[in-house]
Amino acid sequence: MAASEHRPPIVTRVVDVYPYRLDADGQPAFLLLRRSPEVAYSGQWRMVGGKMEPGETAWQAALRELHEETSLTPQHFWALPSYNGFYEWQHDRVNLIPAFAAQVTADPVLDREHDAFAWYSVSEARQALHWPEQRRLLRLAAETLADGIPEALVIPIDER
Repeated sequence: MAASEHRPPIVTRVVDVYPYRLDADGQPAFLLLRRSPEVAYSGQWRMVGGKMEPGETAWQAALRELHEETSLTPQHFWALPSYNGFYEWQHDRVNLIPAFAAQVTADPVLDREHDAFAWYSVSEARQALHWPEQRRLLRLAAETLADGIPEALVIPIDER
């Protein structure tokens, strides 16, 4: 390809977070939030996610978004061994979205962007999610939990 040919930029500007809790048998239930009528993706069930702020790392953005959208602080927090990737034709850019999982123990307190929440089994959550990459990453989170989270993926968080 000649140097003058256009290539869409590859950007990392948002993060995905898959909150979950474990039942008495150690099985995960994933938290999905329904988007409020006045916001983008209105009525869709989604995991936590949002834009990174200037100077913020992806994992810091994930923790901030989790707290802003749910008021929750995770007990365990780790990076998924993959990312959400898609092409956005409206802006001619490729998005690479770091994905994280967060073990929580309480129900969320929702922000104005969401009007409902539900805890779903892996199969139920996969059916509720609209985007194929989000379904794939949710399944990967469940498989990683079942196989044991590699230490290299665990992100230590403050106990403040």
